[in-house]
Amino acid sequence: MRDVIATKDGPQAIGPYSQAIRANGFVFLSGQVAIDPATQQVIDGDVAAQTDRVMTNLSAILSAAGSALGKVVRSTVFLKNMGDFAAMNEVYGRYFPSAPPARSTVEVSRLPKDVLVEIDVIALA
Repeated sequence: MRDVIATKDGPQAIGPYSQAIRANGFVFLSGQVAIDPATQQVIDGDVAAQTDRVMTNLSAILSAAGSALGKVVRSTVFLKNMGDFAAMNEVYGRYFPSAPPARSTVEVSRLPKDVLVEIDVIALA
């Protein structure tokens, strides 16, 4: 079984992909950037503000899939600048106060819409 997850509470896809797919007991979320779902525009702010928006977007999409941040088992963080790691990590950590998921963090040369951070996750359904 493969279900496409879509919600107006998360940014609409800016390409040919789904916000998330639920399959075999897992939810696979596409990478989320700091887009406000109400305006479909990138928010203003530094990496901390953008990370907070990304985490809010991830939470909304997980909720639409019947899951939650507490069920995330894996995440990948893409940073435009590894110098922003501490600021991103501080905000990210607030969303996973105990038993955080496995995670990789990598620096990339450019992200969609020139944002500072993008995060994708895999969660239990």
